[in-house]
Amino acid sequence: MAALELRHLRYLLAVAEHGSFTRAAEELHISQPTLSQQIKQLERTLGVQLLDRTGRAVRLTDAGAVYTDHARRALRDLAAAERAVHDVQDLTRGHLRLGVTPTFTAYLVGPLTAELHARHPGIGLTLAEMTQERIEAALLADDLDVGIAFAGAHLPGIAAAGLFTETLSLVTGTARAEAMPTPLPVHALQDEQLALLTGGFATRGHIDAYFERHRAVPRIAVEANSIQALTEIVRRTGLATVLPDAIAHDHPHLAPVPLDPPLPTRTVALLHREGAYRSAAARAFTGLTHDLVRARGYAPAP
Repeated sequence: MAALELRHLRYLLAVAEHGSFTRAAEELHISQPTLSQQIKQLERTLGVQLLDRTGRAVRLTDAGAVYTDHARRALRDLAAAERAVHDVQDLTRGHLRLGVTPTFTAYLVGPLTAELHARHPGIGLTLAEMTQERIEAALLADDLDVGIAFAGAHLPGIAAAGLFTETLSLVTGTARAEAMPTPLPVHALQDEQLALLTGGFATRGHIDAYFERHRAVPRIAVEANSIQALTEIVRRTGLATVLPDAIAHDHPHLAPVPLDPPLPTRTVALLHREGAYRSAAARAFTGLTHDLVRARGYAPAP
């Protein structure tokens, strides 16, 4: 009976998500009549109507909305319980679900993955690159174990631990950087053509706020949604960009040029859900992350 009830919950959540028995049945790989019969059985068991089937789309009733909220939490907690049971403290096996904001894939994810594999080759890693808002939502939904993003305002239920301080600078080819004054006055950027990240990146918002605050209006010649594309463009052209210093330090053909006044620093943080079970893999990853940022000489978090 317990297994049947869990199936009922998953069926109901699929219909609620898609607003359609047809699409939910396709996702669940069962027939639509079977799905409909199972939902009706659940409604009979509870003695209440969970779905409004009268409109073009299937919608939750008020009772259904309350029930699905509890159902999601129950399934999340059961999944966490299964991971806890299978957690291996000696780290011979295990799995980590990590979410990072995009700039970290350019300079932090590679070294972290290499260190994790070197220390604990039995631990598997699932990596997702996404915005900070999506990372926090995924942590709350128990779809991630750990996030790497920035300290600041967070969704309720998210805990943040400072990791290091990230500094941004103008980044250009090494030959051009050697010819520039250090630091470069921000108003000198009026004469520069820049290649910047697109507006969907938090880093771009950080940069735009800095320019606006200092009334600087540089010429933006290129916008790209890939840091790799930006570094290649800057390396092969006379354009400059604005990126974390650590990215330039990892590219021999690029060099950071400090600006005056400097761009505000950001505190990089490890994020997790408050009160969530922390697996041995997650605890090991947290430890090696702190070790790695110290070894690479990143400025400590305040």
